[in-house]
Amino acid sequence: MDARPLSVPEFEPLARERLPADVWDYLSGGSGTEWTLAANRAAFAKLALRPRVLVDVSECELSTNLLGAELATPVGIAPIAYHQMAHPEGEVATARAAAAVGALYVVSIFASRTLEDIASTGAALWLQMYWFRKREVMLTLLERAEAAGYRAIVLTLDTPRVGRRLRDLRQGFAVPPGITAVNVDSAVMVGTHQRRTGISAIEQHSRDQFDPRVTWNDLVWLRQQTRLPLVVKGILTAEDARRAVAHGVAGIVVSNHGGRQLDGAVASLDALPEVVAAVAGECPVLVDGGVRSGVDVLKALALGASGVLVGRPALWGLAYAGADGARMVLDLLTTELEDAMVLSGRPRLSDLDRSLLTTT
Repeated sequence: MDARPLSVPEFEPLARERLPADVWDYLSGGSGTEWTLAANRAAFAKLALRPRVLVDVSECELSTNLLGAELATPVGIAPIAYHQMAHPEGEVATARAAAAVGALYVVSIFASRTLEDIASTGAALWLQMYWFRKREVMLTLLERAEAAGYRAIVLTLDTPRVGRRLRDLRQGFAVPPGITAVNVDSAVMVGTHQRRTGISAIEQHSRDQFDPRVTWNDLVWLRQQTRLPLVVKGILTAEDARRAVAHGVAGIVVSNHGGRQLDGAVASLDALPEVVAAVAGECPVLVDGGVRSGVDVLKALALGASGVLVGRPALWGLAYAGADGARMVLDLLTTELEDAMVLSGRPRLSDLDRSLLTTT
């Protein structure tokens, strides 16, 4: 095994070495020109820290509670499909990593391991869903999530169809043979095709199966179908944040889908302050997109995030060393966050606010 990576970005080239080119492009690419993909990273670079000194930092407290789940860290794992593309154990390995460090893991509806196997790890889990044309598929998943001990449902709102991802089109991307979305009915799984340049099975599947007619009114129906709290993901504006709160959601994830949907959309971190202000403490606000260090996490928390989710870095760790690699990524982010909190003179999550930040 290579020398132990000492920062999250060091996992990226190690993962790339281990993955087929088409899988790598699927995991790492964005939509269109990938402007939003780059903007997610650039947003963190625009903020600098204003540390305070002569503060008692002998104890640092990172634990938090999200919708009743006691977590050892505010760093969690964002939903990404088909973890078996990165490692044979797939989402079970990812969940074991989350359980080991006390982190939240948001499981994709297109997980390649069963909801029940993932839950057997004891991790704190939320289940992410898309809105299918076949609502009975959603109802079955809601029942299974409740029975397996998932703590919330996360409905992704920014995907009436999958965005135009040029890397996937050039590769003619299709999910590798032997890997399937085992939790959904075969009638709504991603189909297979002979790989042809200009065709993405993922994009075509979304046009066939995702319901583009869904509106805010449909959230009422969904909330009536489950006892689990409903979190919505893909909010980038104050207007939509207020509507979400008015419709009784239990949480919001500020997200542009890792730059994989609307190219040109605002960076998640840049959208975070207006969403937090609009919500006004009515529910927790999480954020994902572009997080690569504990300092990035610190900046997001200082802007009002209740938790910070990472996507690609968790998959880098998984590709590098399975559950151990994913745990190493979460450990690094949490250790770096603690370091940054101590050195900035803010040893508790409750100490983090806009006074910590200035623009560069």
